Amino acid sequence: MSYVKGLKCKECGHRTAISPVHVCEACFGPYEVEYDYAAMAGKVTRESIARGPKSLWRYKDLLPVDKPVTGFHSGFTPLKKADRLATELGVKQLYIKDDSCNYPTYSYKERVVAVAISKAVEFGFKTVGCASTGNLANSTAAHAAQAGLKCYVMIPHDLEQGKVLGSLIFGPQMVRIRGNYDDVNRLCTEIADKYGWAIVNVNLRPYYTEGAKTYGFEIAEQYGWQLPQHTVVPTAGGTILPKIYKAYQELITLGLVEDNKPKVYSAQAAGCNPVVKAIQKGVDIIEPQKPNTIAKSIAIGNPADGYYAYQCVTKSGGYGESATDREIIDAIKLLAKTEGIWTEPAGGTTLAATIKLLQSGRIPKDESVVISITGNGLKTQEVVADELPYPRVIDAKMTEFDELLEETRRAQSEPEPALVGA
Repeated sequence: MSYVKGLKCKECGHRTAISPVHVCEACFGPYEVEYDYAAMAGKVTRESIARGPKSLWRYKDLLPVDKPVTGFHSGFTPLKKADRLATELGVKQLYIKDDSCNYPTYSYKERVVAVAISKAVEFGFKTVGCASTGNLANSTAAHAAQAGLKCYVMIPHDLEQGKVLGSLIFGPQMVRIRGNYDDVNRLCTEIADKYGWAIVNVNLRPYYTEGAKTYGFEIAEQYGWQLPQHTVVPTAGGTILPKIYKAYQELITLGLVEDNKPKVYSAQAAGCNPVVKAIQKGVDIIEPQKPNTIAKSIAIGNPADGYYAYQCVTKSGGYGESATDREIIDAIKLLAKTEGIWTEPAGGTTLAATIKLLQSGRIPKDESVVISITGNGLKTQEVVADELPYPRVIDAKMTEFDELLEETRRAQSEPEPALVGA
């Protein structure tokens, strides 16, 4: 059964029926899906969730979709205990929630898009689209292909090649727009109004954002139905952070986890950090910025849900931190070296911000910490291409290999390897 009651304005509380609208007719605030938690009590349990599929749809009772049409292999990504990284940082309990391996396009966007596309089909839409900094375009194109829908993806003109190809392969109509994400998003709002298409992060935004809750649900379930004390989340448009916080609060409301007052933290690049700036100033006014960072997937200067990200961080007792491009690259390399995870700059931003939060004492090193990794580094190879030593070529001769090994040993100050049989 569906536990959805309807849509409710996050500002004035005005209610309306489930429909493809996102702006309140009374005050122009954003709508959010409202659920009947009293009806869920005793029916939505740890056991009922465990009987579900190993995908994001195991949490279907907590989502606004009656009949999923895609995303059957999305979600339920690993929560990895990061012992080597923890040792490097001096942290007692460190975990990586790793959506860099999320199917089919290797980012957290599979969660929001699977919900939005399924809802678009329920509403009868034949054409879907999105405004994107890359990952969302990839995911929207892939899930639209799975659902058999016509698809338009609108992106800034200067996206990384990996993300451009990662959308085109699925056969959407791609539109490259001169400008940054905010320019693209404004145009998509007009497109949705004029053509009546389902733009997943515009007129389907109330449903789209609900998919991000599954990231938080999985953390809690995979952590043994407990909540980590600290969760660090990259912030772009401000979608995922408030929804992780909402997921934690829903589980608390249903009695599925104990309320240990979990704190959430916002991570942004120094070249685009309007939410972090607001958090650090203690002022809930998000001042728009012009992005200038390698972390293009989170470079949104005027975040749609930035205010709500600010509210969740401050309400939880968390904080915000930003990272320079240099710090982002170093964090990408550190995560790869210690845990074998190659993340895009958004993940490098999150780890770099976490390091700063630990160093400042904002996050105690003896408490549980989850770092959110939301995208895969294979899409942004140019970020580290000039940072890695390119190997030279040798002939297939043992003497040349021995010389190379000796050079490597000297460069790395390693002891000479023992010979077999010696």
